[in-house]
Amino acid sequence: YDEGKRIAETLSFDYKRTHKLDIKVARIFNTYGPRMLPNDGRVVSNFIMQGLKNENMTLYGDGKQTRSFCYVDDLVNGLIKLMNSNVNQPINLGNPTEITIIELAKIISKKLNVPENFIYKDLPQDDPLQRNPVISEAKEKLNWSPLVELNQGLDNTIDYFKNL
Repeated sequence: YDEGKRIAETLSFDYKRTHKLDIKVARIFNTYGPRMLPNDGRVVSNFIMQGLKNENMTLYGDGKQTRSFCYVDDLVNGLIKLMNSNVNQPINLGNPTEITIIELAKIISKKLNVPENFIYKDLPQDDPLQRNPVISEAKEKLNWSPLVELNQGLDNTIDYFKNL
């Protein structure tokens, strides 16, 4: 997966040089929000769907690995700013605020008013213990940073899934 992303960037920049075209490269980090697919395999939608079905929430490893989550509206605003800019380098777009996976599960359980019933499975071999974008270039060059707090974004996302 990581190598696929790297080769895609390399090929994009080669295409730019060969055809003298303007390209933009956004490095998108975990994004969530309404219109996610219920079965897309992402942790936010998994936890919400498991909670809505009164199933145990599945955590991998000890749940202490961290992730950051960017609300979809913030990401779209970042992409629009990037597309309208003169920036010609890869830009990280995501939310730098980290949370552990177990904290996320507890927050979603509370919001759904369901018991904190978790099952633990082995952490996949290549799963990083931390994912957190450095967005200093996006702040400086695009005047962009995420605005939607996790609590509000989760409320909007949960409402969407409840109404499916």
